Amino acid sequence: MQIQLLGTTGCHLCDVAERMARRIIPVFGFSFEYVDIAQDDSLVDQYGLRIPVLRSANQQELGWPFEEEQLIHWLEALNP
Repeated sequence: MQIQLLGTTGCHLCDVAERMARRIIPVFGFSFEYVDIAQDDSLVDQYGLRIPVLRSANQQELGWPFEEEQLIHWLEALNP
């Protein structure tokens, strides 16, 4: 399953979330993709005020703020 991080260039919180996600997500066997919402107007409309947001392939979301422990629990809940 793929996990996307929705963010954009110049977003300090997105950078923090990306470093955390790149370190933790692969441990759980998920692939990771950074999605710059600035490339898609519909994503800007939907997430512009909420980034960074992690989104699973089945559309479950974890919005900022989140700590490592919250990310781990969220990923554990995604595993079948």
